[in-house]
Amino acid sequence: MKRVVTGERARLTALYGGLLLLAGALLTGVVYFLVKEGLYSSISLAVTGTVPARRLGELPSPDPSALASAVPASPVTASPAPSAATTLPSEVLAITRSVSGAAESAALERLLTVSLIVLLVYAVLSVLLAWWMAGRVLRPVAVITETARRLSGENLHERIALDGPPGELKRLADTFDGMLGRMEGLVSAQQRFAANAAHELRTPVAVQRAAAEIGLAGDPSPERVARIRTKLIEVADDSERIIEGLLLLAASDQGLRERRPVAVHEVARRAAEAMGTEAAERRVTVSVRARPLTVDGDAVLLDRLVHNLVANGVRHNVPGGRVEVRTGPGGIEVTNTGPEIPGETVPLLFEPFRRLTERTHAPGEGAGLGLSIVASIARAHDARTEAHPNPEGGGLTVRVRFGGGKG
Repeated sequence: MKRVVTGERARLTALYGGLLLLAGALLTGVVYFLVKEGLYSSISLAVTGTVPARRLGELPSPDPSALASAVPASPVTASPAPSAATTLPSEVLAITRSVSGAAESAALERLLTVSLIVLLVYAVLSVLLAWWMAGRVLRPVAVITETARRLSGENLHERIALDGPPGELKRLADTFDGMLGRMEGLVSAQQRFAANAAHELRTPVAVQRAAAEIGLAGDPSPERVARIRTKLIEVADDSERIIEGLLLLAASDQGLRERRPVAVHEVARRAAEAMGTEAAERRVTVSVRARPLTVDGDAVLLDRLVHNLVANGVRHNVPGGRVEVRTGPGGIEVTNTGPEIPGETVPLLFEPFRRLTERTHAPGEGAGLGLSIVASIARAHDARTEAHPNPEGGGLTVRVRFGGGKG
């Protein structure tokens, strides 16, 4: 992984360095071109003074007598020299052109040499600066890479916690931290689920073994055999309910394969009728206010969702309590009386095998999978599950809001 980061750094260095070098070369070329265009005229002005060379021909011709008195005659002159009035301007122009051309060539050569040296130094500095900039930019990526390599199931609590200004990489690191938090929660829930499932399934097996080894030891009477038989059947039923709940939970977690319109209000009426006998035994009153609600989903899973909500309200209640089932365009709501429930405990009730009190393995007590199955089925139907303790009378109110519900 470090090799990959180094490769990206080399590519970024080449990109940044190339762009800086290109900018330097363009700047050098522009300066050379501009200086070359105006250099000849500037040198000509410096040589001839403030009068341009092209205006020398317009100067008045000097007086020959004044020129002869100012300059002594040459003793070796055999023939009269050409007129100074005609030779002076042309000589000055020739000298100006020669001096200006030589000065221009020397200046341009010097400028080109200095520019190339400066460009070479600039290129080296550009590569070093680009390498440093690429390292600074890729530092968060290296931190994320090292953290991802170091993580395992034992240290999912670690976070990147990147300290830096807001930007794309900061958001990437924060997103990675959020993903780690969700993964930690899922792994913890899976570990608790496995441990609780093993415990719940081990308990019936231990009871069956004890009943078979102790209850049937010696020469038991027919009455004792009948009691052991009844106990073994109860334990087998308990184990079967746990296994069915686990299978249903796994099936709902996998999502829906097909959707069909389901009349949830009719499902609510049937669930209340099915729990009527058990509610009467527990002296709990179940009332239904069913307004039309049709949801596209799985009929079997939705039936289990409503049944679990009603059964949870009936079984975790008090003698003389009540359960109210309401359906409508907003979804389904089940309210039950019962013991006081702390607000911070409510989210834990939707985890598998979690209960408000310790399990006593009494008949009909349940395995603690009811609300977790409700939450899983709701997620499979793109619904939201909400729960809060009742402010008066104790108990719990659970709402399942279906986004695509039709009244």
